[in-house]
Formats: sequence, structure tokens, C-alpha cells
Amino acid sequence: MDLSVLFFLLLAAVATTVNATDHIVGANKGWNPGINYTLWANNQTFYTGDYISFRYQKSQFNVFLVNQTGYDNCTIDGALGNWTSGKDFIMLNDTQRYYFICGTGGCVNGMKVSVLVHPLASPPMLAVPAEHSSKKSSAPAARGFVSLLATSFAFFGLTLCSSVWM
Repeated sequence: MDLSVLFFLLLAAVATTVNATDHIVGANKGWNPGINYTLWANNQTFYTGDYISFRYQKSQFNVFLVNQTGYDNCTIDGALGNWTSGKDFIMLNDTQRYYFICGTGGCVNGMKVSVLVHPLASPPMLAVPAEHSSKKSSAPAARGFVSLLATSFAFFGLTLCSSVWM
């Protein structure tokens, strides 16, 4: 394989992974009873490809992905997923609402969180006149900047590799 192609693939992989955000449920308080996770979730913005992670004592708690009925009633019947490691990283792959609860009884003590995942907007177009631009992107500007930066490095790398190895 040509080295310039390998370099480009490496940069593309890095650009893909740097866009994801890891949202640690409860921040420094973790996944424990008596915490207002609705308030925590309302202060977060989740995008497709982000992670939600749960930190807890694995001998006491767990995490279940459930539907809205399971969330509302604190039941794990028909659960869509479960995690028990104490350090669970769950990728939010789809644009939808996710419902997570603790299945060891913690749900009735507030250990449940619902998050709405938004689509990741495309990077902003360059040199678009203001009068022709559409509404602002809902994704953070830093994500578009990182993609632009990675693309610039990839172009520079391809140009450099082509001139060195040709």
C-alpha cells in the first residue's frame, strides 16, 4: 500500500474518533442513589457517536437500557441492554431518546436517566455568503473545526508524501 494512502487512512481514523464526547453520568458523583440525573442530562447535549458512561460500585449497582415504560415504572422487563462492569461506556449510535435505569432497586431512588441524542450536523461549508447560509448548526463549532483541521492535515500529508516518494 502506498504510504500516502496509509497516512490518509490514519488521519481519517483520528478525525473520526476525536469527534465523540464521553458524557460521564453524574459527573464526579457517578451513578448513585439520590442524585438528580434529569438535571444532569438537561445540562448535556448528546450527539450521534457520543458515549454515555456510568461509574459505580459493581457489587451494588448496574445499568439497563430500557424503553419508556421500563423507565417510567422502574422495570427491566424487555430490557434492550445491560452492563455490570462498574465502568460502562455505551456508544449512542442512533438519533433517538435513550432510557437507562439501575436494575438493582436504585431506580426507585432516582437512579435513572433519559437522554435525547441529536444528529451530528455536517461540518460548516467554507466561503458561504451570510445571505445564503441556512440556520446555524446545532453541533458545537469545535467539532467542525476538528474535522476541518484533520482534513487540512490529511491534504498536507498527501501533498508531502506525494512529493517525497514520487
